[in-house]
Amino acid sequence: MPSESPSLFILNICEHKSFFSIFLKGANSNTNSPAEEILNKKRPHMASLQASNFLASSSSPSKQIHSAISVPKLPSIRFSVPKVPTKSLSVELNTRDGFINTTPFQKNVIGSETRPVEESSSASMATVQLYAILESVIDRVEMHNNVGQQRENWNTLLLNSINMITLTAATMAGVTATGGAGVSVLGLKLASTLLFSAATGMLVMMNKIQPSQLVEEQRNATRLFKQLQGQIETLLAIGSPSKEEVKDAMEKVLALDKAYPLPLLGVMLEKFPESLEPAVWWPKTQSQKTNEQKHSNGKVESNGWTEELELEMRQVVEVIKRKDSEDYERLGNKALKMNKVLAASGPLLTGIAALGSAFMGPSNGPWAAIMAAAAGALASAVNTFEHGGQVGMVFEMYRNNAGFFKLVQESIEWTLSESDLEKRENGELFEMKVALQLGRSLSQLRDLAKKPSYSCIEGSPIDEFASKLF
Repeated sequence: MPSESPSLFILNICEHKSFFSIFLKGANSNTNSPAEEILNKKRPHMASLQASNFLASSSSPSKQIHSAISVPKLPSIRFSVPKVPTKSLSVELNTRDGFINTTPFQKNVIGSETRPVEESSSASMATVQLYAILESVIDRVEMHNNVGQQRENWNTLLLNSINMITLTAATMAGVTATGGAGVSVLGLKLASTLLFSAATGMLVMMNKIQPSQLVEEQRNATRLFKQLQGQIETLLAIGSPSKEEVKDAMEKVLALDKAYPLPLLGVMLEKFPESLEPAVWWPKTQSQKTNEQKHSNGKVESNGWTEELELEMRQVVEVIKRKDSEDYERLGNKALKMNKVLAASGPLLTGIAALGSAFMGPSNGPWAAIMAAAAGALASAVNTFEHGGQVGMVFEMYRNNAGFFKLVQESIEWTLSESDLEKRENGELFEMKVALQLGRSLSQLRDLAKKPSYSCIEGSPIDEFASKLF
């Protein structure tokens, strides 16, 4: 091999530098990875020479040139692909269309089946049962609302139809009484008799069921079921309901079903009782509980109860008994008596009108026709006053108001009968609830509790009602 000078060798190396770059680029041209950028950055260092080897070889007697190219080792690059989160079938079914199913489901991967989860860490069995009761309560709210609207239509349509029939028959009887020439007495006599008879039968049925009273029953049922719905939702929002609370909610639903039945036949409430009986829509188990009274000692608080607060609650009960309950029972009995008279008067008058129209004719003179026309007009007025004025609804309103005061009275007495003060509802919270039920502030409730004492001292009756709402 001919000897070459060191400068010529360095020149050859510089000329072949581009060859090494092209060679390395071609070797990596088939790989489409992010490592290409790193390789391009390291390319100036890929064709480095060992200066020490070059100097040693240039000075050796054999005049051989040894060169070494140091290619840096490419770093290994790992790519982490993010795992796409997937929803399970149960979650997707429970949250589809923006609605959350109240019963949780668990996916069985092996059997590809769904089964209800009886208990989980997030929802106990009591919570699941409360959700089931809540669904039933919401359904009853809708049912009572729909039935109430239907029976309100009954009241309007029956009232208008009976009045139209009665007035038409009375007009026919009046025309017959005029005795005009060419008047067909037989045709008017037959038509008015049939119309009065039909009005009598329809009035008997209408007065028996009292549509306006039925409407008021459904209104109260809807309101009370909505109130129960709110109580259950509050329990669920607070969390951790107990089995006793589930049982209490169930009893309240059944008590409301009994107090305000939907069917008319067999279980319809008596529309004309002997006297007013307050409506009862709460379970009677609370009022049957009797315990020995245990008072707190002086002003020492125990669960918010003091001797002064217990005395205040007893005085409020006394005012409710002597004023509110007594007054509403008196007004309810008056409305009941009026409704009984009107319910009997309407069919009686239309019956008299039917008899008068049956005896119309030349032989009996105009008096039979006059009696039929007058009785028909009076029957129309009585029917309008009874059902248009909704006397049955007024009686039902008094009955429910009397039931409300009975509920407040029994709730206070039942709470005070609890011997263990720690088992009672918090005293301050209970006082606030009673004040809100009666439409008063706390200071007004405490002033009301002083009324019985002043009444006994002065010897005068209590001059103020407990409730400011009714």
